[in-house]
Amino acid sequence: MDEIRKITPNNTPSDFGQSNTNNFKSMRGRNKKLSPQKKKIITISAIVLAVILLFGIFGILLPALSLAKQAKLVMADAKAAYADIKQQNIDKAGTDLAQTQTDLTVLKTKLSHLGYLKFTPIASWYYNDAVHLVNAGGYGLQAGQVLVNALKPYADVLGLNGAGSFVGGSADQRIQTAVATLSKVTPQVDNISGFISQARNELDQVNPNHYPPIGKLKSVRDQLASAKTVADEAATFLDHAKPLVKVLPDLLGGNSPQKYLVLFQNNYELRPTLGFISAYSIIRLDQGKIIPESSTDIYTLDATVPDKPVAPRPILDYLPNVNVLNIRDSNLSPDFENNMKQFNAMYQTAGDYVPVAGTIALDTKPFLDAISVLGGEITVDGTTFSTKINPTCGCADAIYQLELNTDLPVNYVKTNRKGIIGDLMIAILTKALSSSPKVYWGPLFQAFITDTSQKHILFDLNNSDAQSSLEALNAAGQIKSFTGDYFHFNESNFGGEKSNLFVTENVSQNYSIANDGTITKTVTINYKNPYPPSDCSLKDISLCLNATLRDWFRFYVPQGSILKSYQGSEVKMTSYNELGKTVFEGFLTVRPLGIAQLTVTYTLPFKLAVGSTLPVLIQKQPGTDAIPYIININNKQVNSFPLIEDKNLTLKP
Repeated sequence: MDEIRKITPNNTPSDFGQSNTNNFKSMRGRNKKLSPQKKKIITISAIVLAVILLFGIFGILLPALSLAKQAKLVMADAKAAYADIKQQNIDKAGTDLAQTQTDLTVLKTKLSHLGYLKFTPIASWYYNDAVHLVNAGGYGLQAGQVLVNALKPYADVLGLNGAGSFVGGSADQRIQTAVATLSKVTPQVDNISGFISQARNELDQVNPNHYPPIGKLKSVRDQLASAKTVADEAATFLDHAKPLVKVLPDLLGGNSPQKYLVLFQNNYELRPTLGFISAYSIIRLDQGKIIPESSTDIYTLDATVPDKPVAPRPILDYLPNVNVLNIRDSNLSPDFENNMKQFNAMYQTAGDYVPVAGTIALDTKPFLDAISVLGGEITVDGTTFSTKINPTCGCADAIYQLELNTDLPVNYVKTNRKGIIGDLMIAILTKALSSSPKVYWGPLFQAFITDTSQKHILFDLNNSDAQSSLEALNAAGQIKSFTGDYFHFNESNFGGEKSNLFVTENVSQNYSIANDGTITKTVTINYKNPYPPSDCSLKDISLCLNATLRDWFRFYVPQGSILKSYQGSEVKMTSYNELGKTVFEGFLTVRPLGIAQLTVTYTLPFKLAVGSTLPVLIQKQPGTDAIPYIININNKQVNSFPLIEDKNLTLKP
């Protein structure tokens, strides 16, 4: 026991094994002495790290910062030029595009100084992407400069802010001079298309996947993907537009006068393409000048059509007291081209037939948009048509006045009742052409383009090149072929009143995807008419607008789809094939101060593979306006939008 030492604060375990501790210190001291070879390795490693650091700072970081600064300058220039174009300032747009080109050249030079990066792992990705982006920007700028230079002489005719070359003479004279020189402009379309195609080719070599979806890099990735999409769409648009632009001088009567049939269709009495055909006009284009030749009630034309065929089944079933096919009811197909074949077959037999170079159909929206541009109101034969809201219908007063003039029962014979629609068109043209182009023409042209893209204006021209372009530009009201899920809901108001003024709709679609990939789709459409009924008694001589909506409806879906169930149709729904689609047809009514709901469930004719996406095309019915849509997958909302134009979606289950 005496050999056991007592542990005290001054007698710690560190006191034990003192010799071993000294040996350890001795060994540690020997380890500090590195061999010459190890010292050399460490020295070389330090030098390499220093070189890499210096290269990173002076070879990449500082040049990249300078490059980024120059790139921001180019972007600011480009945004300024874009703002000029939006403000229709063609002269300033040209100046800003030239400045953008100058700064882009500087950027390209600075980027070339970093050429050694293309031999550097990983960094080469971003260097090559930058080169392709700068090249794409250069081609885009060249396209913009060609476009601006081509438009400059026509600035005054197009209502743009710029001096133009045709400032002398009347508006008609300026238009005629501009149309006469269009042949000098159309070749530039090929140049613009070429530059856009080259820009697209450069962007195709940029890989958005180089930028992980993390932080700011996600924004870069999304912007690159968006730029590639825009370039593809622009190149496609120009390819489609070129044939139309090249024949435009002929269409405008540049070489010889051209006559066109204009059909006015009331979309508040909705029909498969636009609306009920109310009136028509014959207009003549002579070197761009629009000359109205006649404007007539459609009933007047109908009275001159001999040997009318028996009405087709939908009219016999749902349109009361009509036994023959009238020309005013000839637009029963959801495809405008099909309707025009039927219309023209009857029109060419009419006593009032006039040979024309094509047909332009439009509904009420272009009238409202034109009146809005022209100051909000216009007067025709003592009647003022205004864009102000009329509480009677909750619609623009211009619409109410049109209905008042065309549909109000009277106790005397009123000839050419709906000819006032043509008179309104003439008044709009007269006011526009009698003013300075800079006041109205630009906004009117923009409204025309918007209304065409939203299917409120449709074209059927005899010139095959022009018509092919219009079809490709989605301005001809066609039912399209599509690989994936397709949806088009088409309705016809067979009540004779203007119920579509008052009825609102919304659409929801739910995709249920089974484990084996089977897709079951349920579409629900809700209707609501919150307004009281009109007094439709003829003895009171009142305007009958709001009455029961008699709605003949059809779903156009992928061919081979199978109807599983439905609710809301007041007749047994039928299924058949048409226009390369499967059609589900039915009928319902919506009363004033009433609601209705239509639900249809069907299976698609294909299955969805695991991990794949589902392309979807929803085609808008011409004449309808911003119907709200909700898209669900397995009862979970994935998208919502107003259907203003045809809508392409890519769904990711």
